[in-house]
Amino acid sequence: MLSTEELHEGQANPLDTLEVMVSQNEWPYERLGNEEIVAAVIGEWCDFHMRYIWLSDKNILQFSGQLDIKVHDRKRSAVLDVMARINERLDMGHFGIWSDDDTLMFRHSLIPPTMGIDVSNMCDLVTRTVIAEINRYYPVFQFVIWGGKSPSEAIEAAMLETVGNA
Repeated sequence: MLSTEELHEGQANPLDTLEVMVSQNEWPYERLGNEEIVAAVIGEWCDFHMRYIWLSDKNILQFSGQLDIKVHDRKRSAVLDVMARINERLDMGHFGIWSDDDTLMFRHSLIPPTMGIDVSNMCDLVTRTVIAEINRYYPVFQFVIWGGKSPSEAIEAAMLETVGNA
């Protein structure tokens, strides 16, 4: 079995790969040392921040899309309810509330592959998934927070599949 030191030997910081990807997407970003990149992303329904955090001591790369939506106490119960219903539908990642500032976020973590395997495809897949899930479920949260809909009404209204063209 490999020791923790052997796993980290020769492994590049995955933020280097992500920085190239973020630059290629022409997202404004800031790299905060060797631990974090924050990029501004324009989504279908809203702008949000992609945060990439490298926890080198744990060999974990965190991806999160942080929305500019505060969850106030009077809506917290309904948002948590709809969040649980949404999270049941997800194959990868989950929605949560960032406790520092009560904002909504979508988050997924992974352990980057070792032994010289290219992480760029994996980083691209996770980034695309974060963006897709935010685009898909943002209207649900909007219906609950601003539209006054119940969690089940919000999911039903936002998840309608349209067929054909008008």
